[in-house]
Amino acid sequence: MNERKTIYLEQGWEFMQKGISKLKNILEGLPEPPFSSEDYVNLYITIYNMSTQKPPHDYSQQLYDKYRESIEDYITSTVLPSLRDNHDEFMLRELVKRWANHKIMLRWLTRFFHYLDRNFIPRKSLPSLNEVGLTCFRDLVYQEFNAKVRDAVISLIDQEREGEQIDRALLKNVLNIFVEIGIGFMDNYEDDFEPAMLKDAAAYYSRKASNWILEDSCPDYILKVEECLRREKDRAAHYLRSSSEPKLLEKVQHELCVYATQLLEKVHPGCHALLRDDKIPQPRRLDPISNIFKQYVTAEGMTLVQQAEDAASTKNAEKKDVVGLQEQVFVRKVIELHDKYLAYLNKYFHNRTLFHKALRVAFEVFCNKGVAGNSSAELLATFCDNILKKGGSEKLSDEAVEETLEKVVKLIAYISDKDLFAEFYRKKFARRLLFDNSANDDHERFILTKLKQQCGGQFTSKMERMVTDLTLAKDNQTSFKVYSSNKPQPSPGINLTVTVLTTGFWPSYKSFDLNLPAEMVERVEVFREFYQTKTKHKKLTWIYSLGTCKIIGKFEPKTMELIVTTSQASALLLFNSSERLSYSEIKTQLNLSDDDVLRLLHSLSCTKYKILNKEPNKNTISPTDVFEFNSKSLSQPVQEKKKVIEDVNKDRRYAIEVSIVRIMKSRNDLGHQRLVMECGEQLGHMFKPDIKAIKKRIEDLITREYLERDKDNPNTFRYLA
Repeated sequence: MNERKTIYLEQGWEFMQKGISKLKNILEGLPEPPFSSEDYVNLYITIYNMSTQKPPHDYSQQLYDKYRESIEDYITSTVLPSLRDNHDEFMLRELVKRWANHKIMLRWLTRFFHYLDRNFIPRKSLPSLNEVGLTCFRDLVYQEFNAKVRDAVISLIDQEREGEQIDRALLKNVLNIFVEIGIGFMDNYEDDFEPAMLKDAAAYYSRKASNWILEDSCPDYILKVEECLRREKDRAAHYLRSSSEPKLLEKVQHELCVYATQLLEKVHPGCHALLRDDKIPQPRRLDPISNIFKQYVTAEGMTLVQQAEDAASTKNAEKKDVVGLQEQVFVRKVIELHDKYLAYLNKYFHNRTLFHKALRVAFEVFCNKGVAGNSSAELLATFCDNILKKGGSEKLSDEAVEETLEKVVKLIAYISDKDLFAEFYRKKFARRLLFDNSANDDHERFILTKLKQQCGGQFTSKMERMVTDLTLAKDNQTSFKVYSSNKPQPSPGINLTVTVLTTGFWPSYKSFDLNLPAEMVERVEVFREFYQTKTKHKKLTWIYSLGTCKIIGKFEPKTMELIVTTSQASALLLFNSSERLSYSEIKTQLNLSDDDVLRLLHSLSCTKYKILNKEPNKNTISPTDVFEFNSKSLSQPVQEKKKVIEDVNKDRRYAIEVSIVRIMKSRNDLGHQRLVMECGEQLGHMFKPDIKAIKKRIEDLITREYLERDKDNPNTFRYLA
């Protein structure tokens, strides 16, 4: 085997210099053909051979040193002069270009000298070739220019703050150099750039705030603070490091909020000291400022109401009475508005009671405005229902659900018709309980607790009893199963589950005398017997409109399980004994009214999934139609609003009468005006009674001889024991 020819240092390095010069020319945009595979291999082999020769011809150390000298020579002769010839933004662009070229140069040179990285450098515990290259740039370029670069970047940021358009991508690339030059550490960015940037931001906003404080009202100043913080957050997200954002926002907020109480001082001298002394009573001199705050919050809230009205007006007329997505968005925006101004009270107004009162008055104004015919009480009840029911439009985590519900309860304090909210909420709560539609039982208990704390035990007493009823119903069902297992089974395969509700605690539901199929009647009678063993003093009234049935339908080509209402199941079971039934036959056998039969047959034969075929094949039901089971092959939404309002009005009449009697019993005699005023005060925590309604109840009590008019003074009433 031939011995490898020795390559001397001068000879080998002369060859390497040609390759390095070619690389520099390419970087400078001079005409040079690109490196071929053969060029790369020859350069790599040259380094390999020079590093693996026997001493004294092993030139590994000399090549390592010359690698550094080549980079330093290029920086000194080319990079530094080009940077020194440019200033400000042009210098930044040149720096970004030179840094990109430097990384390309390192990538190629480390390939040529790769054998040193594999063998010589680990053996001698020397910095890697890449580290050497980065160190050269840091020592020669970064150390000279980092202060100029920092000032140029900060100057561009200030220009952007003044509304000028800047190249954000350029700033991001420049600031990346501060990070990359640290070889995995943030020291250069955090020591050489960030402190100066934060100091400049503080100085900038201190100047701005000192001018704004002389020009702006309190609401306008607060708006500017909010906008500045939003813009700084956006700025940080685009080109600063993520670690800078909280520091920057804290610095800006501090400078702007220093003048928050000075704004009050401008309106009334001495307010600053009074605000800082919690022991001093609320000064009336703060009233003008609290009024400005109240008017501003009211205006913003009314804007939300108008926006919701405008959005709702575009809906179809037939859907106008249904609370939709826009109304839900409205409630969410009101919650966000409340959160925002509670934070303002804490930050800018030192949580003074006067400003909390102003906030309450403002929210009472627009929280009692309806949207698209829906009262605020209904909107809040529906919003809660969407959060608490399965498949609701609000998808939140457990913590977010409880946080949101607590915020809704705070809003309920502002509405005057709390009893109306209670009734709407109770209706929806009942549906969730009866149809097992609650997403989380803990959330249901959470809001009941909060409502009880906010509005008192009487407010939630019916709802708490509803929960108790369901618990008792489960125990009853277990006992019924044991009882029925000891009885003969007249209709095997039929299981009956009964939920017993206590009248007065649950919403009222429509009851009708439905003729159940014989097999159902047998099971109902067994339960009736069982219930009589429990109590003989209570009467059972069956609410078929709330019942559901699982029945087996033998379709072609397979049998399917259908989940239908009790009425639908009763109608379908009629077709086990008859292939065809007329409208009148179905009505007679089920003992239903025309309205109920029309709804029932329409749901079975005119919907997307037709369980019954009808003749003639139309989408309307008439008394001459004939029906048959569709072997080849649910109730329209109940509008509860009018019923709820009727029930609430009835309860209000009773509550007004009770209040009048209670007042008169304690006073014995009282003037008309005083009686009306005290009655309004007593009932104000639940609803705002109408004066005409109070007068009407007084007249009714006089007729029923609970009260009488004074003979000498007709405007004075006397209680009759």
